Amino acid sequence: MTDDRRSAGAPTLEDVARAAGVSRATVSRVINGVRNVDPAIQEVVRQAVSVTGYAPNRAARSLVTRRADAVALVVSGAGVEADVGAEAEAGVGAEAAAGSGAGRAGGGSRATAGGGGSFTAQVFADPFFGRVVTGVVDYLRPRGMHPVLMFAETSRARDEVVAYLRQGSADGALVVSTHAEDPLPGLLTEAGLAAVLFARPARPVPISYVDLAHQDGARLAAEHLLARGCRRLATISGPLDVPAGRARLTGFRDTLARHGHAYIPVAEGRFTQESGEAAMERLLAEHPDLDGVFAANDLMATGACHVLREHGRRVPEDVAVVGFDDSSAALACRPPLTTVRQPVEAMAAEMARLLLDRPPGPSSPATSVIFEPELVVRASA
Repeated sequence: MTDDRRSAGAPTLEDVARAAGVSRATVSRVINGVRNVDPAIQEVVRQAVSVTGYAPNRAARSLVTRRADAVALVVSGAGVEADVGAEAEAGVGAEAAAGSGAGRAGGGSRATAGGGGSFTAQVFADPFFGRVVTGVVDYLRPRGMHPVLMFAETSRARDEVVAYLRQGSADGALVVSTHAEDPLPGLLTEAGLAAVLFARPARPVPISYVDLAHQDGARLAAEHLLARGCRRLATISGPLDVPAGRARLTGFRDTLARHGHAYIPVAEGRFTQESGEAAMERLLAEHPDLDGVFAANDLMATGACHVLREHGRRVPEDVAVVGFDDSSAALACRPPLTTVRQPVEAMAAEMARLLLDRPPGPSSPATSVIFEPELVVRASA
């Protein structure tokens, strides 16, 4: 084939090799991510790829590398079908999954199916999920990869996720679990499939995960309220079947106990604004003189602020309010919320890193990465 004929079609590996002044085999090693190539040569090859406009054939590359160059981003719903119409909990805190997300594997804002709408509609309505997607995409895109979005709210959908991964259609799964009894993490580990979970699993499962130091975050909230002079404190907890919900309550109570507060009134919420409103009503009815409230996520804190205003209580002059997550709800609230920041985007990116850096083979040990919370002071406390 002449150079003229070759240039008329799509650029080839040989074109890149000729432009870089190296062998075809060297170009192949660089494109396929083989690490024993000198960095200077790698850069020359990358420049040649850019100049020639060469685009690797993904199918052929997968045969060589045995990688799909795709990642499944799985939002897993209720543990059993009956729960799909109940509540989807996505996280832990940032808006409910780690205390943050779509029902919250960790403990944040929580989508409620009872409010109507499909599981997927609930997920897309939750700002936590958007933050997870942002973090994952920002990590994968520079590496020439993109996530494949999958939903697993029924046993059939979970089986489809497992089958998809077993077929090698993706190199693993990034899982945001929305229910404390979600069986998907266990199914993935039993099948020997690569997966990383957002938030510590509610039940012991040998799966890698990223999470937040929730107790430390609640400690920051308690210490801030005490420093403001609050003495009649209460808390709106997250669902206590969620690890993040329990951890945040424990951290708040333990910190106050160390400062002589033996009893702290608690009203349990569901990580929704409506549940925060209902919890605040209960707390005010039983403890009308309270002067400080910690809500386990920003949506519930927003609900608490609404109820306090309706009862003529000024925030923060009469009652200081602290939330958790530093989500979009914290800025939308009036007054803007003092809150504990959960870096959801960075946590999601770390999920992707853990998955892609995982040594090959089903025997790879599970690992965890715990992020540190940060107090963000605004007008509510």
